[in-house]
Amino acid sequence: MPVPHKSATAVYVQKLAEQHHVVYQQTATDHLAHHITRLAGDDIDVDLIEQMLIALQRAGRIDRAKMIELQARYLREISQ
Repeated sequence: MPVPHKSATAVYVQKLAEQHHVVYQQTATDHLAHHITRLAGDDIDVDLIEQMLIALQRAGRIDRAKMIELQARYLREISQ
């Protein structure tokens, strides 16, 4: 798993997860989705920040729209 970049959004997501005591727990569905995408040739590596975003959304600390907004911002920051 790649080490997350220390972008402003990454720091914000980490602090938000710490504040709410939220950690990512891989579910059976996550495991299945990983293998389906891998077998389809679309092997996607979700890093720790993206996992935290998923965990925050599952815990009800952010809604889906906010999760997508933060992920898009994070991906833009690390691609620069």
